Amino acid sequence: MFRLALSLARRSGHAVSLPRLHTRSATSAYDIKYADKLRQKAKQRGVDLDELKVQARQEAHRRQKEEAETASVRKFHPKTTPAADGVTPPAAEKTPPGPRKDSSPIKPLSSILNVAKLLATPHTSSQISALWTAYHASRSGGTGRGYICASLPLEAYNRMTNVAKRYPSFVLPVPRQHKPETSPLGDMPELAHEFFYLQWDFYSTPSQPSATDPDPFQPVPLAPNCTALPPVSTILFTPLQEYKHRGSFATPYLVLTFHTDLSYSHDLVLLRGEITPSAAVTDAKPGRDIVDRYLLSQVDAQLLAMGLQEYYLWDKGKGGEERDSTAEELLKQFHERPNDFDWQELLKRSVMTA
Repeated sequence: MFRLALSLARRSGHAVSLPRLHTRSATSAYDIKYADKLRQKAKQRGVDLDELKVQARQEAHRRQKEEAETASVRKFHPKTTPAADGVTPPAAEKTPPGPRKDSSPIKPLSSILNVAKLLATPHTSSQISALWTAYHASRSGGTGRGYICASLPLEAYNRMTNVAKRYPSFVLPVPRQHKPETSPLGDMPELAHEFFYLQWDFYSTPSQPSATDPDPFQPVPLAPNCTALPPVSTILFTPLQEYKHRGSFATPYLVLTFHTDLSYSHDLVLLRGEITPSAAVTDAKPGRDIVDRYLLSQVDAQLLAMGLQEYYLWDKGKGGEERDSTAEELLKQFHERPNDFDWQELLKRSVMTA
């Protein structure tokens, strides 16, 4: 079970009727015009159209980041011209290498934690989890705002990813309260919900961690049991209404990343959640309320992470006890029998597990 860094706020249990929603994005003129080419491209890659769009968006984001980094390097290291005697000045003979162009857009764990130093001295899984929590709590001037984190054993991560590979998308409700004056009763707030569309993605396995810096000229060693580490995965959370209108071009409000670097050495998978900053206040002054700087509140981000656990970490059942398979059935219905998907049951369960 996740060990979240911050506590969750309790929610009131007033479920309301909600009209049936459709998760398919609206067909754009672009999709109609290039439908055959898109289907052919998706077939070549062995994915559906939605997955193809997600991959295209991630590739575009990676290229934009690389171009920005390259432009930054050129700005501070401009091209020099030879002197009058035809000799290049010494300072220009050797320039810093350009930005790395990795195939994965995921920020490696080594760029967040000093993994080599961590492995150089004995650390238990509990100690690493505590360091992971303390690191994220120190972000944003010591408020931890904009991040959530958790840790889980490898066995739990494998169970989740096995389900995610079969059912890579779902919707989760987040409570939204109307003001008292807008309530039909007028004496207490009415509870509504905003739906978020989640999408799993998987990337290549990370390098085997070591207590010493890796040699770039040596092949990456495998784990002790001669098997590669589990793949890194991400989950994007986007408001359903925005996803319906913009599809794969919609802005994710929350991005969760599972880092598997320590899964074999410490039986530990580290979860990092990043809340997207609001574009309207990206350049806000330091004195401005930090709550307004992100598209999602801290509590809502934690609720989405808990919802992910509820619907993808299926209970194996203990002994002869009968396990609750409601969440499992809802996830299956969403993919296998969408016409039978029960939105009211989804809302009811979100209230029960608050």
